[in-house]
Amino acid sequence: MKASRRQFVIYSASSVAALAAAGKVAAQPAVLQETDAQAVALGYKADATKVDKAKYAKYQAGQVCSNCNFYKDTGNNMGTCTVIPNKLVAGHGWCNLWVKKAG
Repeated sequence: MKASRRQFVIYSASSVAALAAAGKVAAQPAVLQETDAQAVALGYKADATKVDKAKYAKYQAGQVCSNCNFYKDTGNNMGTCTVIPNKLVAGHGWCNLWVKKAG
């Protein structure tokens, strides 16, 4: 079977797009678990409503990762945190280093 130039271009473009998408999936950082050493050290909770208010008196209702200065949203209520590199944190999470987002 002789392939046309048009078929070659279409298949090539599809292959490149598939490889690019696969690369993005593979590059996705892991989700920070509350049991990770960094999370424990920072008092991180994936659900801010479960923060131990006696242990973390600094915590105030409404403080969540998504309104923290260190958080950058990546979609699906997850984001990156400059304090915790190479991990995703929950947008509705909280840690002891929470700082109100400027602006």
